[in-house]
Amino acid sequence: MIKYDVIIIGGGPAGISATRVFGQANSGLRVALIRPEPHSIIYCAMPYVIEGEILLEKTFKADALVTDNGVDLIRDKAIAVDFKTREITCASGNKYSYQKLLIATGAQPILPDIKGRELRGVITFKTEGDLSALMEDVASGLKKVVVVGAGAIGIELAQALKAQGVEVHLVDMQDHILPALVDPEMVVEAQKMLQDKGIILYLNNRVVSLEGEEGVDEVILANGKGISFGGEEGLVVFCVGMRADIDFLRGTELTLGRNGIPVNAGMETNLPGVYAAGDCVEYQCALTGRVIEGKLATNAVPMGKVAGRRILGDDIEYAGFYNGAATKIYTLRIGGTGFTERAAKENGYTPVTGYGETTTKFPIIPGAKKVKIKLIADKGSRRIIGGQVVGGEAVVERVDIITFAMQKKARVDELAALSYAAQPYQSFYPANNAIVMAAEEIAGKLKK
Repeated sequence: MIKYDVIIIGGGPAGISATRVFGQANSGLRVALIRPEPHSIIYCAMPYVIEGEILLEKTFKADALVTDNGVDLIRDKAIAVDFKTREITCASGNKYSYQKLLIATGAQPILPDIKGRELRGVITFKTEGDLSALMEDVASGLKKVVVVGAGAIGIELAQALKAQGVEVHLVDMQDHILPALVDPEMVVEAQKMLQDKGIILYLNNRVVSLEGEEGVDEVILANGKGISFGGEEGLVVFCVGMRADIDFLRGTELTLGRNGIPVNAGMETNLPGVYAAGDCVEYQCALTGRVIEGKLATNAVPMGKVAGRRILGDDIEYAGFYNGAATKIYTLRIGGTGFTERAAKENGYTPVTGYGETTTKFPIIPGAKKVKIKLIADKGSRRIIGGQVVGGEAVVERVDIITFAMQKKARVDELAALSYAAQPYQSFYPANNAIVMAAEEIAGKLKK
């Protein structure tokens, strides 16, 4: 049995971020990372491989991200952990012992429990294997696909397949696309753009069954209508969410929650010396303190850093999820952070909203694109609790500003006083800023 001071299970963003902490600290600890996949892959880039914009190999993270930090990379699958003896058993039969353990196993895509889910041609989209299989289908002349889930991955995959000449049907239970990211009025143009490009939308709907003998012949929707593959076996891709990859830990002393492994602000589990970070974790909203979904690489990275530093003895905490994220729909970039207006109401807030719209350059400069901001504040506290950005460029930067405002518990009056820069090729005229405009509108409403 090989002994280590620290073992990390999982080679995604959280695990890799922790190895960087150990490397930078020159701690002298003997550390290993156990990863079952042949490569750590950049998941959010997978649709662009389908579209043909980048090669598959470009999505592989270099193993040197781990090994250059002095961490041993073990290509194996952890199948059991004995927390009493502090031993890990892998699929190969090899065993490893640890003094401290970081579980960063990530999440697996959800395949809903519906009739026909076992049929050939029913897949999810998360792994290198999923990507390779879908690429083979496209290369073999895939004609028609049903994508279930109009979140970021579903939207991006639908566009990628459409670009390859595939007939795409996109289904979602909500009344608009990207429901967890933005409110309906912010994606009117984007939805029309999808439809104009030939993607067929089924909103306010859901898949209730998949019909066929061995492969899928027809997708049956809740409204009673079906999407037929015309006598041929079809392809259905589910992009409806993720669940923590922690099944191998069930029945152990480790406490497991509905959404993952519960941890405190130091990424510590209920067991001494055992930490968890990333998509396998159940954690809280930074605004409310309530447990929410937060399965994003941009959450996993800081959680991995916190876990690594806590293992080294640093007194550091993770505040919680703001869930800032973004996607692309053809020429539009769309992002959001914090609560949508709908989610704010569901969480007991009385939201007050404001809008701002400018261009990304001086309007007199060639190539100026529109950018629209929606800010959401809580009426009682006047604090910013959410924001959404839609534009032709420079969306993520604005989302990050709104997230920082929430991190600092900024009130709408403070954001209205934001000091900003201006330059003809990089901003609107000095007279205004879209975030400030939105904040001023809310401040005006709160005076009434």
